[in-house]
Amino acid sequence: MWEERFSSSNEYVFGKAPAQFLLDHQARLTRGHTALSVADGEGRNSVFMAQQGLDVTALEFAPSAIVRARALADELGVSVDFQQLDIMADPWPDEQFDLVAGIFIQFVGPDGRRVQFQRMKDATKPGGLVMLHGYRPEQLEYGTGGPPFAQNMYTEVILRAAFVGWEILDLREYDREVQEGSGHSGMSALIDLVARKPMD
Repeated sequence: MWEERFSSSNEYVFGKAPAQFLLDHQARLTRGHTALSVADGEGRNSVFMAQQGLDVTALEFAPSAIVRARALADELGVSVDFQQLDIMADPWPDEQFDLVAGIFIQFVGPDGRRVQFQRMKDATKPGGLVMLHGYRPEQLEYGTGGPPFAQNMYTEVILRAAFVGWEILDLREYDREVQEGSGHSGMSALIDLVARKPMD
């Protein structure tokens, strides 16, 4: 589905600019740290993190998206390790990262989400951060992006339960006008999580 969506467009489906979420949390993007961008799409978020001086690995399944992501990295003069894989089935890099980011990765339901989150937690080094940005169920009323399934959406209860034992640095629900290419356009029901993995 995603390859079809990316390959059927001549433009960056979600634009070239990073998600506003990353701009909001830019202070957490520490130069020299390692970062993993999960289901990275056309590179707008991984490339932005690389611009901030992070050593970034990006995981993406759709070949057309990776081609665009590499072009964007070249255009902006940064290096990202783009890896083509199915994040639900293929093994991830076994390295532990200072930062693991999942931005609008809500293409699975509750069972798949548990797998996603566990893999993200496993990929994070002790003391490192997971940063999640996505839609709340109220997004279905807006219809301005994201999957048409309430069960794929995040709530504060879901995220707190998924990261029990982690230090919650930021968890908030809010509505915001989003203009990110043709893929995300209009008022949106959003939720953010930033959580730190315990050192133990």
